[in-house]
Amino acid sequence: MTATLIWILVVLVAVGLYLSWTAGRLDRLHARIDAARAALDAQLLRRASVAQELATSGVLDPAASMVLYEAAHAARQAEEELREVAESELSQALRAVFADAQQVDVVREAPGGEAAAHELAEAVRRVPMARRFHNDAVGAARRLREHRKVRWFRLAGHAPFPLAFEMDDEPPAALVERAA
Repeated sequence: MTATLIWILVVLVAVGLYLSWTAGRLDRLHARIDAARAALDAQLLRRASVAQELATSGVLDPAASMVLYEAAHAARQAEEELREVAESELSQALRAVFADAQQVDVVREAPGGEAAAHELAEAVRRVPMARRFHNDAVGAARRLREHRKVRWFRLAGHAPFPLAFEMDDEPPAALVERAA
């Protein structure tokens, strides 16, 4: 009788330790998502700021400046539920403005344009990486949260279900090629 109780107690402790470890892993994944989201937000803000700065510098023609400024401003001011759309529109505006390699050359030839073009190219290049890191962390957390043990024992607590950040982040080819 006592041997059976001891074995039951050992099994319960082992299950408790396993569930505790799983909950800790899930918590670490959620912390990783938060850190990746902060990094993504920083890169998106940097890209929008550099684009807005370039649009107001007078280096671009007035039509391109307006398109780029409006898209960058909308991306910076977008509410959370509309952020993906606004950031995608900024990507499209960047591709439209810098579709031609001559536009990149015009920016680079202007005073301070070399630094501005390089900074924009770096910002545009970092956004897809930050988004990929964020979405990878979201995917790992979602896969773990789909396990029965996590759902049955409610190991995720009250944490919201993680959502991927889906946007068009294709960089303008002419800008990235010229900056490399």
